[in-house]
Amino acid sequence: MSQTIKRGGKGARRAAAAQGKVRQVRAARARTGSAIGTAMAWLPISEEQWQRIFLAVILGAAAALAWIVASFAGVPAMAEMQLASVASDAGFEVRRVEVRGVKNLNELKVYERALAERDRAMPLVDVDGLRAELLQLSWVEDARVSRQLPDSLVVDIVERKPAAVLRKADKLVLIDATGQELEVVGPARAKGKLVVSGPGAGRQVVALQELMSAAPALKPQLREAEWIGNRRWNFTFKTGQVLALPEGDEKSAKALMTFARLDGVNRLLGGKVAAFDMRAGDRIYLRVPGRTDAVEQPAPKPAASDSESKKTEVTPKAKSEAPKQGDKD
Repeated sequence: MSQTIKRGGKGARRAAAAQGKVRQVRAARARTGSAIGTAMAWLPISEEQWQRIFLAVILGAAAALAWIVASFAGVPAMAEMQLASVASDAGFEVRRVEVRGVKNLNELKVYERALAERDRAMPLVDVDGLRAELLQLSWVEDARVSRQLPDSLVVDIVERKPAAVLRKADKLVLIDATGQELEVVGPARAKGKLVVSGPGAGRQVVALQELMSAAPALKPQLREAEWIGNRRWNFTFKTGQVLALPEGDEKSAKALMTFARLDGVNRLLGGKVAAFDMRAGDRIYLRVPGRTDAVEQPAPKPAASDSESKKTEVTPKAKSEAPKQGDKD
């Protein structure tokens, strides 16, 4: 009998090497499975719970992928429009606008913006955008826009409080304590209100109010306050007389209290003196119409009692080097 010998078959060495690789793979799988099994054994989670967790992760990933695909296709926008259409058909659309808290602000400016949402479905009303528009109005300090189902839009306005009138070169402007310009006013509306002038005066209203609190008796007499050189005040009273105060909060408050005390004793306001200059600190310079020189008067000591203050008289004495009235520093 003839025997056929096949060439190219695996040799003994190759077969042994292949079997060795198989054994290595099986050993590695056994070790990996054993490590995972050991880790899972340490966790207080059953095999059934692990299956549920893996299923939830798979479903969550599928839902996220579906949402991304739908977003690219515009499905959420179409769903929102469909929801808005259903709400509108059910009567949930803006048919009435209610504005609250308006006293000085022209309500028409609020309605102009709010009525742009009229006949719009409630889900499509941009309340944040409308509030941002309202905050651009000069009188509005804060605003709140809310939906009142089924068909009302409610706008609550918090107005700024007018504190003074700012005199500009060609107009009078009502401002609040922060210097925010509210609206242009005429002389009739400015009458009786404190008028401030000078560069940067609008931002000094709070400081001016604090200064006036040092001598509240003078506050009803004050007509205008001019901020000079961005550092001090000139007061003009209703009598037309001018008081020049020194620089600095403490010095100006002290000078104002001294002037109020002198006025209480000697009736300075309404008298013949046209201007009082207290910038020197220890001296008061007076200017009387018709005289070419200034008049110097020592300032009374702060520690003086009421009885001593009553004895103080404004006795003019010529002083040629006194500051000239109208000096703007």
